[in-house]
Amino acid sequence: MDKKILVVDDEQSIVTLLQYNLQQAGYEVITAMDGQEGKDLAVLEKPDLIVLDLMLPKLDGIEVCKQLRQQKVSIPILMLTAKDDEFDKVLGLELGADDYMTKPFSPREVVARVKAILRRTQFMPEPAEEKAEETDSFRIGGLKIFPEHYEAYFEEGLLELTPKEFELLLYLAKNKGRVLTRDQLLSAVWNYDFAGDTRIVDVHISHLREKIEKNTKKPVYIKTIRGLGYKLEEPKGE
Repeated sequence: MDKKILVVDDEQSIVTLLQYNLQQAGYEVITAMDGQEGKDLAVLEKPDLIVLDLMLPKLDGIEVCKQLRQQKVSIPILMLTAKDDEFDKVLGLELGADDYMTKPFSPREVVARVKAILRRTQFMPEPAEEKAEETDSFRIGGLKIFPEHYEAYFEEGLLELTPKEFELLLYLAKNKGRVLTRDQLLSAVWNYDFAGDTRIVDVHISHLREKIEKNTKKPVYIKTIRGLGYKLEEPKGE
């Protein structure tokens, strides 16, 4: 079955350009011209990925992203912005966007990003699917990760993670005890050159800590190694 992509942008020329290139790449494409229509279509059509412009009428991209995540809609979101503004980028990521691109962009690069995101999320299960076997899981303290089912639990509670947060947590778990630089994490988890913008790593690390650390100021799982990066380790004395 073809993957379905929802493109939400109020510039008809951009919608036409993205629709053509994504269809040429083999995707089914549906479109919306404002944020409210885009949010409604995301819920109704359940696309595999959303390409979402930041500046939209009715609801802007930030608000669309925020409302979808509040409704536990975990569809990956690639945010487009005409602004090369750090605040907007970081705010979008903090509210649950998985990736962003700054206009003007190459349609081929958008398609490449879409393919990369879908590659990482193609094995996400339906909620009713059975849990992975014990041998297919990672256990670190109160944390349990089931890679084949794209699920993670902390102290028996299911973690609400975006696809990118899950990928980051899984990569840290696979490299338990190893110090990983921000550039290593960018390369491994985001799977392309992110122009050295390591702030995206810090934002996602912060999100993970909020979900698995009892005290984010004194983390026992995800440690910051000053001047180097991060590592995930077994909590001591828990």
